Amino acid sequence: MTYKVAYIIGSLSSNSINRKLVGAMIADAPADLEFVEADFSKLPLYSPDYDADYPQIATDFKKILEDADAVLIVTPEYDRSIPGGLKNAIDWFGRPWGSNPIGGKPVYVVGASMGSVGAAIGQIATRQTLEFFNPLLMTQPEVYMKMSHEDIGEDGRFIDAATQGFVKSAIEAFADYIRKHA
Repeated sequence: MTYKVAYIIGSLSSNSINRKLVGAMIADAPADLEFVEADFSKLPLYSPDYDADYPQIATDFKKILEDADAVLIVTPEYDRSIPGGLKNAIDWFGRPWGSNPIGGKPVYVVGASMGSVGAAIGQIATRQTLEFFNPLLMTQPEVYMKMSHEDIGEDGRFIDAATQGFVKSAIEAFADYIRKHA
């Protein structure tokens, strides 16, 4: 059986280190995981005014999450919290009221930043926000990494073998979690 994993990159930057982190995770992911990006970069700022005429771009975003067996959120932290774009995306997938494309699904929040706490605080804020939707949050192993662009080689993996081994073990743990709960 193949499991579809939607991944959300919490940064809007096209050169995000979190995009590189998810690439390194996918590079060594088990073969039974199929990944698709749930890109939120074109979503307008959420307003209840949209509920009566829900935009197609938001419908498409939610459909990716609805069709997935699990969700991987790879995010930095901004100002010790959740990035604004990611929070906006979460607001969109929770609307119209009562909508919930991640309820009961395995969800794993990981991330990196250039700062010394490696997105740990941002992940806490993200998990707290997601709890409203009652996902099956996987909380171990925690992946909050201090990293830079230079940490990733041309093959998309971490240059340091131990670090690549760690992210491989994390995505393997998520695969096991998905197999048990999806």
